[in-house]
Amino acid sequence: MKPEDVADYLQQHPEFFEEYADTLAEIYIPHPHGGRTISISERQILTLREKSKQLETKLREIIDFGEENDAIGEKIHRLTLALLGARDLAGALSVIYLSLRDDFAVPHVVVRIWRSGAASDLAEFTPVSNTIRDFAASLAQPYCCPHAMVDTGTLFGESAPHLRSFSYVPLRDGEVFGLLALASEDPQRFYPDMGTLYLKRIGELVAASLLCRLG
Repeated sequence: MKPEDVADYLQQHPEFFEEYADTLAEIYIPHPHGGRTISISERQILTLREKSKQLETKLREIIDFGEENDAIGEKIHRLTLALLGARDLAGALSVIYLSLRDDFAVPHVVVRIWRSGAASDLAEFTPVSNTIRDFAASLAQPYCCPHAMVDTGTLFGESAPHLRSFSYVPLRDGEVFGLLALASEDPQRFYPDMGTLYLKRIGELVAASLLCRLG
């Protein structure tokens, strides 16, 4: 008989273990970690212990993930309150930079706005290339990558050559009117497969706050 036939038979005839209980108790199998043989009951106990350890590890991961999400949620809450308290556009921009750099530990933050009809002497309104505008308009969600996209490296000035990870968050009001660009020297700070849910929420929050003050 093939091993598969034996396994199939035992699955279809569970009464075998009752009728041949003594035989079952006399069967010894290799220890999973080598060195000796053990009874089937001992092997079952080891299996249960291993599964228990796996479940404990998984539970720890879930708890850690939940705590990390709670911490990020608290930071976004603080950002929201600070933006609500900003008196004008310059104040809102200062809040954005301070929060992202100090609370979210993003060392390089750039905001660019090209909303039609908006006029300001703030650096955030410095004209950008059509290539950057088209790139921002093409983003359906935040985009993370290990290198500067199109000519966005120019936005970071002298720091650009030292940056190793980037995140681009479109600012939109129906259509894209600006870009929130984040960067770091750490290649693992932003990476292509990372989750972008919170980046998207931050982008929506920033966009709404700026729109309220752009008029």
